[in-house]
Amino acid sequence: MKRNTNLVTMGGKPVTLVGKLVKPGTNAKNFMAVRPDLSPMRLSDFAGKVRIISSSPSIDTDVCAEQCRRFNLEASNLGQVQVITITCDLPFALKRFRAAEAIDKIETVSDHRLTDFGIKYGFLIEELRLLARGIIIVDQFDMVRYVELVRDLGEYPDYEKALAAATSLLRNPHQ
Repeated sequence: MKRNTNLVTMGGKPVTLVGKLVKPGTNAKNFMAVRPDLSPMRLSDFAGKVRIISSSPSIDTDVCAEQCRRFNLEASNLGQVQVITITCDLPFALKRFRAAEAIDKIETVSDHRLTDFGIKYGFLIEELRLLARGIIIVDQFDMVRYVELVRDLGEYPDYEKALAAATSLLRNPHQ
């Protein structure tokens, strides 16, 4: 399996990503993750919608928690965009976080069991078995249109750029 180093750091130290990093213009790979109620979720469950996949290492860190809260807040203004927050946290941790933070407008799912998303999209950190921070946007036709891999795990993604990319797909789906 392909391994990428020097793409992402944690506190300035490089970590290894497993798999090939997804690129804009490629077909989105279907993946399976687990919802907080332990039911399966697949990317294909939201076929025909623009999807924002918000990947982060752990909901139990300040930056990851803020990333999830921000997308939950923004989801109200996104119309037909489905936001999916994915981590390698256990589904039970995601359930507690959703309840404590009133996360109710987005999907929160765990990649812990299979790391299916992490491997297929090149976001799995080998040394930690956590996901790298980033944003992937998939259009209504299952094409990857936007990829941001945040260079250091402690940094925030570019919310404005990602949100602009998603909303532009709603206005002009064939861009």
